Amino acid sequence: MSVYENLKKRGITIPAVTAPAAAFVPHVQTGNLIFISGHIAKKEGKPWVGQLGKELTTEQGKEAARGIAVDLIATLNSAVGDLDKISRIVKLMVLVNSAPTFTEQHLVANGASELLGELFGAAGPHTRSSFGVAQVPFGSCVEIDLVAEVKA
Repeated sequence: MSVYENLKKRGITIPAVTAPAAAFVPHVQTGNLIFISGHIAKKEGKPWVGQLGKELTTEQGKEAARGIAVDLIATLNSAVGDLDKISRIVKLMVLVNSAPTFTEQHLVANGASELLGELFGAAGPHTRSSFGVAQVPFGSCVEIDLVAEVKA
């Protein structure tokens, strides 16, 4: 099943790509690898603000990470023109705006990882790092970047 069929099956529409808010580009391809810049969590079109373990729960963080995965897919689609050209999701780096005692960054990150696995099938499992950080741009609760491999 194609990535687009998997998106449709889950009722997910690819959103418009948001322009970068600073001095960077949304993606860079080198060889068969494409690097997607970090995307922050949004709720109702605005940064989803808050710290995990303080104002937000692990489940809310997981929901935020899933939403970021959809935005990353939009940028990936824009970059390659066809998501079915992706041969592998290689790596995610997940930054979680965390209270000092919050230790469930890996569970927050699962929101993105699980969706990518559902959508990309055998090409979805990836390596991942997840970190608790003192702050994320705009006070957002989560930021994620992605590396993918494009079919030659």
